[in-house]
Parts: sequence; structure tokens; C-alpha cells
Amino acid sequence: MALEDYRSSMLSCIRCSMCKWVPGPVTKSWRFSRICPSQDRYKFHTYAGGGRVITALSVLTERASLSEEMVDIIYKCQMCGGCDVVCHMLSPLVEPLEIMRELRAKCISEGYVSPEIMTVIDNLKKEDTMMMGKKKADRGNWAEGLGLKDLTKEKAEAVFHVGCRLSYDIEQWPALRAAATFLREAGVDFGIMGKDEVCCGGRAYDLGYVGELTKYAENNRDAWRNAGVTKVIVACGDGYGALQNLYPKVLKDFDFEILHVSQYLAQLLKEDRFKPTKEIPMRVTYHDPCHLGRLGEHYLLWEGTQKRFPGPALKFDPPKPERHGVNGVYEPPREMLRSIPGLDLVEMDRNREYSYCCGAGGGVIDTDPEYARWTAKVRIEEAKATGAEAIVTSCPWCYRNLKDAAEEVGEIEVHDVTELLARAMGM
Repeated sequence: MALEDYRSSMLSCIRCSMCKWVPGPVTKSWRFSRICPSQDRYKFHTYAGGGRVITALSVLTERASLSEEMVDIIYKCQMCGGCDVVCHMLSPLVEPLEIMRELRAKCISEGYVSPEIMTVIDNLKKEDTMMMGKKKADRGNWAEGLGLKDLTKEKAEAVFHVGCRLSYDIEQWPALRAAATFLREAGVDFGIMGKDEVCCGGRAYDLGYVGELTKYAENNRDAWRNAGVTKVIVACGDGYGALQNLYPKVLKDFDFEILHVSQYLAQLLKEDRFKPTKEIPMRVTYHDPCHLGRLGEHYLLWEGTQKRFPGPALKFDPPKPERHGVNGVYEPPREMLRSIPGLDLVEMDRNREYSYCCGAGGGVIDTDPEYARWTAKVRIEEAKATGAEAIVTSCPWCYRNLKDAAEEVGEIEVHDVTELLARAMGM
């Protein structure tokens, strides 16, 4: 795709500014009513989804040209999809997130690449990871001593795809190892790729590197097929979103069953394959990761024709599938938390498809860590407003950004869902 392919979509934007807000009927407070972190911080329409659509249209029609200042604004966005979900509440015609992705791809194609992005992508091309300074040879170190199947040498029904952040973030290894132990003890036939696991390509795609997504999608598909895999268990929220929402765009033959580890563990709990018995007397609130939630909906390819009527109206023939973010992974992590004795789960004002981003997405954690931390602090204030002692999540990128911000803010803990489950199992 290219910007030109979204011309009609851009022209359908009616400048309503809904992209900035949680929809009125589900807004619980003025304090936590905004959906777009970028516009929330910079207070100018250009930073909102609608403003970025206008920017893209201006670039496409050559009323404006890319500049360093414009590109800086384009990349001050976590690509969280909040504007996309809210926009589609009014109309499915405009595709803010897809337009922003194409706008970033144009930035890259015209040579507007920040040093920070260049460093990340150079490391990705060299070591197959988005984690700067990390080596491919160390990617499987987290599993040492667990005796897991090596799918480069053996076959299994499922592959446990860990992802870049978890593979190298040592602080998160206990939760990761606990998840693998749960699966193994429940008799799940799975294995790992170890040092031969590679990035999903999703974060590179959001930075504008379209080719990297296709490259890694093809690599993973072929490696998993060679291992006899029919099911992919994903530990990373970003990875889940990439496999569910991005891979079907570039691979018409990607036919694996995709499950986030929380979905698998929640199902095992329902089947009484294991039962947490140790009480954890704590009030917690759950943070929905963007790529596991609203961006975790399975992508349905649409092929057909579109016709423009007078004004912004379009007609799609056949009707185009609508995506409202409601079919992401929301209940399984909550079911895991509810299974823990003594744990009191409370909800933030913005949750599920209207969750406020943690701040780590879209490359912001690398290109503008101060802005990423600011966004996390806004989310932490919302968590604290519930009276929760801890904010819990199920994505390693969310965990890391929220954890680092919480250490500055104080007064609240940050945990992974599987970490708490393991504690309740006495592990």
C-alpha cells in the first residue's frame, strides 16, 4: 500500500476531533477522558489522529513537503490505535492508523531517519532484535535449565514465541520461565527456537520499515512450518498484535493458530489443570496493552471496489469488514487475576479497547524516552486513582515502561500477570 491508496480515506475525515477522546457514553471522568497521548501532551490538533490525516493529505497533494520539524511531529506518536478505534465508532471510512503507517514509510523512503531509529534498525538487521546492543547468540539464555524442546532440531505442535524484550530483559525472566513451566507441566507439546528465534517485525513496521515486516513474517512462517508447528503461543503483546493483525496483510498463507500465553493459561485454569492456592492480599488494576487489546484483532483482508458519493461518503462493495477493537485479548488476563485468592481487581476509567497507552509503542521508547516516560506516568496516575496498590499488565514493553516510571513516581508497584499467578502457586 501507499499514501495514494488512502486518498479517499483521508478525504472522508470530517474533522470531528473524536480521535482525541474516549467516546462520551463510556467516559467516566473528565480527568481521564483523553485517548491520544500525543495530543494530550502537546495540545495541538496536528498531534492528534485527525491532524496526522490532514498532514498526510497535504503531503500527498503536495501542499506541504516533509521537513525535519514535520517528521519530528509524525514520530511523536505511539501508534497505539486509540484514535483508530474511536474514529471507527463514528465511521469505518477513515483509517488513521494505516495512514500514519504509510506516512512514516514515506519518511523513511525519503531519507528522514533519526539517529535513534537508525541505531535500532541497524541492530535489527545485524542481530534480528529490536533491543539495542543485544546479541542474537544470547536470545535463548532465558530458558537455560528448563529442558524445553529445541525446534531447530525437534518438532512440536506449538512454538513458544518469546519476543525481543522478554528474551533479554532479565528482570522479566522469572515470569517468562514460570509461563513455560506452566505449559510444560500441563502437558502442552511445545518448544522454542532459542537463539534462532527472530523479531516479529511489528515494531519496525510501525517505524516505517515495511520490508522488515515481510522479511520476518516469511522467516517465522518457514521456520515454524519446518518444525511441524500448527500453533503459536506468544509471550509478548506486541508480537501477538503483529501475528494477528499484520502478518495476514503480507502473507496470504499464514494459517497458524495464534494464542497469547494468557489465553492458554486462562484456559488451563478453567480446566483445573492447576489451581492457585496461596493468598495474595492486594488491590490491583489491570492495564490493557494496545497490541494485545484493540490492535490484537485478527485482520480480515478486504478486496472489492469503492465508490465516492457527494461529500465524504464512500460505499464499499462488498461491505468492508469493520474493526472496533472489541475482539482483542481482554478477559483471559483478568480471569487469571480473579483466580488468585485474596486479590482484589479494580478497573481504571480507560480500559479494554479504550485503554490509555503505556507510552512504549511506535518507537517512542527509543526516539523520545522522556515522552514515553511522561505517558507512563499519566497512566500510573489513573491506576493510583482507583486505590490500587499495583498495576498489572501482560506485555513486556508495557511492564518495562510502567515499571521505570513507577520507580520515579513511587507509591505503586508494577507486576506481570504470570508473575502473580506463579507467586500464588508457590513458585
